[in-house]
Amino acid sequence: MTSATASLRPHREPARAQPRGRAARATADAIYRQLLTALAISVFVVMVLIVYETARGAMPSIRAYGWGFLVSTDWDPVAEKFGALPYIFGTLVTSALALTLAIPPCLGAAVFLAELAAARVGSALSFVIELLASIPSIVYGIWGLFVLAPFLRSTVEPLLIARLGFLPLFRGFPFGIGILNAGLVLAIMVSPTIVSLSREILLATPRGLREAALALGATRAEGIGVTLGAARPGILGAVILALGRALGETMAVTMVIGNTNRISASLLAPGSTMASVIANEFTEATSTLYLAALCEIALVLFAITLVLNAAARLLIYWATGGRRDVAGVA
Repeated sequence: MTSATASLRPHREPARAQPRGRAARATADAIYRQLLTALAISVFVVMVLIVYETARGAMPSIRAYGWGFLVSTDWDPVAEKFGALPYIFGTLVTSALALTLAIPPCLGAAVFLAELAAARVGSALSFVIELLASIPSIVYGIWGLFVLAPFLRSTVEPLLIARLGFLPLFRGFPFGIGILNAGLVLAIMVSPTIVSLSREILLATPRGLREAALALGATRAEGIGVTLGAARPGILGAVILALGRALGETMAVTMVIGNTNRISASLLAPGSTMASVIANEFTEATSTLYLAALCEIALVLFAITLVLNAAARLLIYWATGGRRDVAGVA
């Protein structure tokens, strides 16, 4: 009996230890889940606090002007008359111009790097393009002010006025500083985001789609078209991120846009954005109403960014038919 009992002991100890190990793992998993949940909630809480503080600071302006603040073009700190329409217009126009100029060449570059270039060449060029994203925005602003502006003023804008001056978009005087310059600088700044993400999405697209298209007799260009169709939702996501960068960019745009509160149909005219007016005038806001007007502009910028991102998400949802198993959509 003694030897039988001794022979059973080594088998009983692991049986007792196993439930303890499972309980410890379950406890660790529960703690890990709670930690991640707390971190996710903290992001939402921080966003709510930012909106709350901004809305609290903008409350005097909201009470004074109401909805008229959004459609007024007045901006006179001495008389305390404020309106955000020129800055809303400048923000939307420069962002739209940046995406219009950036999307076609960036998608072409992404297709070349993912589909046509050799693996080593694609990796090397992608690394160089990604380096552009690490350049501070103030450097882009200095380049736009001292290099791009003289070139636009002496060469590009006179040519646009001479050839396309019959269009309202290209009328005026060639300043070199204005909405066109800001749009070009923003287009360069958002290009690394679009190229890098689009390339990764194209590489993540199932290779079977390309091979199936080629097996059915498609040309290489048609096969690339099939890949682009499958990667469309992910590419839209990359464009959304680029749009967010363009809407919120401050220093580079401030240096090259001209900073006037006028609305003009010409891309050659100076303008201003919501971010640039806050950067320019926040330190000069001495009165309570002046500071509240700038806070309300910040609140409007947040609202526009939120609405545009929500609309883009709905576009992605529509493009994918509600599916989440599409390349590039998490």
